[in-house]
Amino acid sequence: MSTSVTNNRPEYDQVIVDIVDYVMEYPITSSVAHETAYYCFLDTLGCGLEALEYPACKKLLGPIVPGTVVPNGVRVPGTQFQLDPVQAAFNIGTMIRWLDFNDTWLAAEWGHPSDNLGGILAVADWLSRNAVAGGEKPLTIKDVLIGMIKAHEIQGCLALENAFNKVGLDHVILVKVASTAVVAEMLGLNREELLSVVSLAWVDGQALRTYRHAPNTGSRKSWAAGDATSRAVRLALMVQKGEMGYPSVLTAKTWGFYDVLFNGQPFEFQRPYGAYVMENVLFKIAFPAEFHAQTAVEAAMSLHQQLKDIGKAIDDIAKITIRTHEACIRIIDKQGPLSNPADRDHCIQYMVAVPLIFGRLTAADYEDSVAADPRIDALREKIVCVEDPDFTCDYHDPEKRSIANALTVTLADGSQLDEVTVEFPIGHARRRKEGMPLLLQKFKTNLARQFPETQQRRILSVSLDRSLLENMPVNEYLDLYVI
Repeated sequence: MSTSVTNNRPEYDQVIVDIVDYVMEYPITSSVAHETAYYCFLDTLGCGLEALEYPACKKLLGPIVPGTVVPNGVRVPGTQFQLDPVQAAFNIGTMIRWLDFNDTWLAAEWGHPSDNLGGILAVADWLSRNAVAGGEKPLTIKDVLIGMIKAHEIQGCLALENAFNKVGLDHVILVKVASTAVVAEMLGLNREELLSVVSLAWVDGQALRTYRHAPNTGSRKSWAAGDATSRAVRLALMVQKGEMGYPSVLTAKTWGFYDVLFNGQPFEFQRPYGAYVMENVLFKIAFPAEFHAQTAVEAAMSLHQQLKDIGKAIDDIAKITIRTHEACIRIIDKQGPLSNPADRDHCIQYMVAVPLIFGRLTAADYEDSVAADPRIDALREKIVCVEDPDFTCDYHDPEKRSIANALTVTLADGSQLDEVTVEFPIGHARRRKEGMPLLLQKFKTNLARQFPETQQRRILSVSLDRSLLENMPVNEYLDLYVI
């Protein structure tokens, strides 16, 4: 028995059309978005520079074939590499995400919108160097910032109401979709080509969240976004050469994304695309910690000092209760052995224990040398997470977007310290005035990790002057970062 299928090619799915129309036509007029993108750009580059301190990251960088140098190729900040735009996007994207220290977006789906900078910066630099070689005008950093705002918005708006994690898919699918749309527009693709390339991002193979969760947590979570943004560049270049698209990739019966990967449910949207996500993005300023734990770490730092003030030690603690939100429990409430840094920076018990013991939490604190301290696991066993429904509600409230945690320490004598509650981390939009000077200090610290003082001064003389930076050619700015 056979069934006939009508083979009339459909119109493009509306979700794809909306993304393309936004990228091609929407003017970014929000002064808050432009200012936030400026800070985000510097912070994201700084995160990549810090990652160069870690051999596990550096070994993944460079050309696929050692020694390859691409004419007019992309400069990878903090290195001497000069790469094709696909491999450069992987390099830059992997550096950005390696230490879990770049920006964050929390909603039904989670993610890190500045992951998209890997593809955006690689394409912008590649286009600029080839333009200069051909006697044409290069792109400026302002073009990069506009691309960041649009990529943030696509990734973030898709994440607001659609939980890809609940069907086992990793959030880097949204990096791929957002990067694909933005870099394709930067490459000058026309509307039909943009529709094609965004459809290819959806039809592409998608990453499972396996590598983010026990018992398989591992280092792929640190390069998955680099892989996604580089794949976006590859797809855009393929469509530039004439590769076709797939109009009903989302809605096709049986074979479409919704039926195959999303339990047959269409995407839902809370708001149209604009500049909301960049305006409200969360920065990791004080701690390289998975964002659902940021406020818990801040509370733990306060309790560390309180314990010192009353003359109590870690051994005097009988129990720690973390009142938290549902997403935190689902992602980072973790018991049992932690086998590697990727395991540890996704365990709230570890991220609370370290500051309680040492009064700090740095990227180095996830390494084996620190984790070997027996006090950490002993304290982890005393930490219990409980959901507060009000915290969960406020987490999803678009007017609040809180990421609250509250810590209560019970001592061995039965007494309790006053609960310490932190609703909004220092990187939250509600704490921008407090946070931005610290964000710039973080950038300066990360520059100092890689460059001699004279080179730091050259970079800072441009970077701290927003107007000067925005008008600087991309290739000239990245040349400042060649080590």
